[in-house]
Amino acid sequence: MRYDVFLSDDAEADILDIWKYVARFDSVERASTLLDALQEACLSLCQFPDRGHRPPELERVCVLEYRELHYKPYRIIYRILDRKVFIHCVLDGRRNLQDLLLERLIR
Repeated sequence: MRYDVFLSDDAEADILDIWKYVARFDSVERASTLLDALQEACLSLCQFPDRGHRPPELERVCVLEYRELHYKPYRIIYRILDRKVFIHCVLDGRRNLQDLLLERLIR
């Protein structure tokens, strides 16, 4: 079974911010390669989106409808509704994410 995958405006902005950061501090080539890999990881959720696990920061506060997929060190946070996958954010997993996730996902 295939699912449709949608990126929120926030997720698109996250990916663009990651690209800009890597392009500035490393190279445009590496930023573009990373961008392609992140997009591929997001689109891979069209098959078996249940393979992701619940983000522990959200699970601790009983928010159970979100899942995450890792493309290290990045975390792709998404929600499955019917036959659709909605990607809400793509975040650097090296940051303290609890407050950021709660602020973004519970608004």
